[in-house]
Amino acid sequence: MTPLVLLPGMMCDGRLFGPQIAAFGARPLHLAPLTGADTVQALAAQILADAPPRFALAGLSMGGIVAMEIMAQAPDRVTHLALLDTNSRAELPEVQARRAPQIASVHAGGLDAVMRDEMKPNYLTDGPNRAAILDLCMDMALALGPQVFVNQSLALRDRPDQQETLARVTVPTLILCGRQDILCPVERHERMHELIPQSTLHVVENAGHLPTLEQPDETTAALRRWLEA
Repeated sequence: MTPLVLLPGMMCDGRLFGPQIAAFGARPLHLAPLTGADTVQALAAQILADAPPRFALAGLSMGGIVAMEIMAQAPDRVTHLALLDTNSRAELPEVQARRAPQIASVHAGGLDAVMRDEMKPNYLTDGPNRAAILDLCMDMALALGPQVFVNQSLALRDRPDQQETLARVTVPTLILCGRQDILCPVERHERMHELIPQSTLHVVENAGHLPTLEQPDETTAALRRWLEA
C-alpha cells in the first residue's frame, strides 16, 4: 500500500487531519511538520529527505504550497497529489505587506492575539462545530509557538509561483476546497484544475478553509477515491 504523506497548513499540526488519519489507519501515514525552515524550498527538501522513496502527497493551505514545491523538486517520487484549499501563485504584494506587522506582534508576545484577531476569523464558515474547531486551531498554533509562526510567514511571503510546475503534473491529482473558503477561493482551484487537465476538482459545500475538520466525512471520501485512482 502506497504511503501517504500529509502536510498541514500554517500553524497547524496533525490534528488538522485527525478524521482522515483515523479513517486511513491501515495505510502507512507520514505527517510532515512544516517547522524546520523559513523557505518553501528548504521545507520541501527536508520532507523529501525523510519521506519514503515513493508516496502519495496531500497538503492543505501552506501544506499544499509545499507539496507543489515537492513536485518541482522530485516529481518522480510522488504517485498521487492532493491540493486542498491552497494557492499556486506567489504571494500578492498587499498580503506580503501584512506579514511584517504580524511578525512584529508575534515577536512582542502577541501570537494568541494575531491568531485570534487576524487569522482565525478567515478560517471557517458558519457551522455547528465552528467554535470547537477554532479552539483547536488556537491550541495547534500555541503548541507550535512564535518561531514557527515567523518561519512560516517568511516562507509564505517569499514563495515561488508554481503554475508551471502544475502544468507538468501527470499523476492522479485531487484539487479540493471549501465552497466558502475566503483565503483560497474556489476560482484559484478552478485555475489549478485547468493547469492539470487530468485532475479532479471537488468543491465541498458548507466548508471554509479547513474542510478536513468542517466536513470530514465528505473530505475523507474524496481522498479515498483519489488514493484508489
